Amino acid sequence: MSYKDILVFLDGSTDNRTRLEFAFSLARAHGARLTGVDVNAAAAFEGEWAERAKSLSDTFHAGAEDSGVPVRFKIADRDAVGWKNFYAHYADLLIATQPNPEASGKVLPGVPEQVLMSAGVPMIVLPQSWKPGPIGRQVVIAWSPSAQATRVVHDAMPILALAQKVTAFAFDPLADQEDADVEMLREHLLAHGIKIAIDKWSNTGDLAPIEALFASRALEEADLIVAGAYSHSRFREALFGGMTKSLMQQFSLPVLVSH
Repeated sequence: MSYKDILVFLDGSTDNRTRLEFAFSLARAHGARLTGVDVNAAAAFEGEWAERAKSLSDTFHAGAEDSGVPVRFKIADRDAVGWKNFYAHYADLLIATQPNPEASGKVLPGVPEQVLMSAGVPMIVLPQSWKPGPIGRQVVIAWSPSAQATRVVHDAMPILALAQKVTAFAFDPLADQEDADVEMLREHLLAHGIKIAIDKWSNTGDLAPIEALFASRALEEADLIVAGAYSHSRFREALFGGMTKSLMQQFSLPVLVSH
């Protein structure tokens, strides 16, 4: 149970180095090939980004040599942007960073949100200015009995199988006598050799699901959130922009997300 083809988006931003380091470490852990896709827009080759943008291929291949990971390098078409030009359909997992307002116009439009919507492939989204650290040791699943949550759990199986601890966070869980929903999730994952703890949050109307998740005990030691991209619109906004500043400041964990 592992990812065999991982794709990382590359650009001239200061976040590129940590994103690339994480991509190599994940590919090495799963014995995967890593595809690097240059998604710089034409404007990236001017000004302060220029040197980093021009050296992406050299940087990528130097990292591959150091890590021993098999790689391939692609350049997205800067004039005809579409899913085919991002090569996302040919991977098991994508790696990107949250949109940064400072990168507007310097990264091809559609990365990462529109790629996620069209690719049919899960994506790990790293926070802006993320400091490198372990990902996937302590995992929290944002669970609901929905198609989005079910899809992302199955997409995350290779990471869940290697995790030291997995917790399912259930917001306002079904109130039947046996708590069948979360217990059946536990049994399903156990059939795959994955043990989970369960953290239930009763809905009192004070907090939205995304706010309850960030307030929960489950996230205290977590290093990765697994969540369906569009289960809650506020989660999508927090991940890709448009959310209030206070909630965005809380968004400091990588997220594995599917659409």
